[in-house]
Amino acid sequence: MIVEIWSDIACPWCYIGRRRFENALASFEHRDQVKVIWRSFELDPNAPRDYAGSVNDLLAERYGMTRERAERVNQQVTELAAVEGLEYHMNRAHPVNSLDAHRLIHLAAQHNLQSEMKERLQKAYFTEGAVVSDVETLVRLAVEVGLNADETHQMLTGDSYHDAVRADQHRAQQIGIHGVPFFLLDGKYAVSGAQPTEIFTTALQRAWADAILENSSEN
Repeated sequence: MIVEIWSDIACPWCYIGRRRFENALASFEHRDQVKVIWRSFELDPNAPRDYAGSVNDLLAERYGMTRERAERVNQQVTELAAVEGLEYHMNRAHPVNSLDAHRLIHLAAQHNLQSEMKERLQKAYFTEGAVVSDVETLVRLAVEVGLNADETHQMLTGDSYHDAVRADQHRAQQIGIHGVPFFLLDGKYAVSGAQPTEIFTTALQRAWADAILENSSEN
């Protein structure tokens, strides 16, 4: 079974949704036969490489709310993340353009380290307050998961994987994805948003049963 996940490293709900999906997958009987593919989705393709304000400033600006309201919203998200074992420090997070981070995830996929790279970037952003548009920071994070520093630096200072990122986003448009996280199981079953673990469990079971039924009818 193939599970494709569209998400952005700077999306707090994407990290929460990831954990809930992974919790469901961990208890899924056929988890060893499930392949997860991370797809690129930029929440704001026009975002600057390094936004001058804080995450609270950005949220207030984008949705027309007061900064105090933005702080309360982010605190609520932080508390929900903690339930999933995630440590969010939204006051440290640096809003950035996530294109290079997505390109790095595509490079990691070529070395079978895609999931590890995605996780490291999400933790760097939400927990550590790293500037994940900075080339040297990205190289450091890549090396931590097992990628080569020189190869990573060369990729980031060139234009490799731009087309791959755009292709993921174009497919998202074709499917009708307007928000992330978005999970597509075997190209048939969709789960939108950071749903409870039980929803992901049900989706995995249904997709697996459907695949078994389809294979048996073909034989």
